[in-house]
Amino acid sequence: MNDFWFNVSYGLNHVLDINGYDHVLFLMVLAVPYAFRDWKRVLILVSLFTLGHTLSLFLAAYNIVSVNGTLVEFLIPVTILIAALYNVFTAGKASKSKRVNLLMFAALFFGLIHGLGFAREFKMFIGQTEEKLIPLIEFAIGIELAQVIIVFVVLFIGFLFQTLFRFSNRDWILVLSSVVVGLVIPMILGSDLFVAL
Repeated sequence: MNDFWFNVSYGLNHVLDINGYDHVLFLMVLAVPYAFRDWKRVLILVSLFTLGHTLSLFLAAYNIVSVNGTLVEFLIPVTILIAALYNVFTAGKASKSKRVNLLMFAALFFGLIHGLGFAREFKMFIGQTEEKLIPLIEFAIGIELAQVIIVFVVLFIGFLFQTLFRFSNRDWILVLSSVVVGLVIPMILGSDLFVAL
């Protein structure tokens, strides 16, 4: 039981670590278009994101795939930028239900990329252990719990801004997504891959 809580808390702390805020930024742009009443849809998107990075973690842990870390560190902020720009250009336009299939696919696909970012640290975490599957599942549970916390906070702050400060839903999406765009562009420009170009 101690190992279970250790592995879950490791996943939880990995996402909530202030130095690894790129994961938080992606969750922010994933959740910002929604309100509390949409919690089921948001939970599905977050779970698909978790499924994606758990799958790529599994593939990397068992040495089925190996991707250049520099490329992954470049692609992660690119996925955040794409999601944020998508919000900016679709805020207040099409119905969310029409976009849900695209968003589900994007959450799963972007999860695969983000999971490769976890792979190096996860491999160090498990070391030479033969049994990788159980720690991986427990680590994924911790990540999912952290993501639910972040999404809840984003939805709650959105509720406050739209209720107390009278932001329209469209304005809230535009403001938060634009802030995220401003934060990820320097991450992309400062990445080793971009600097090497």
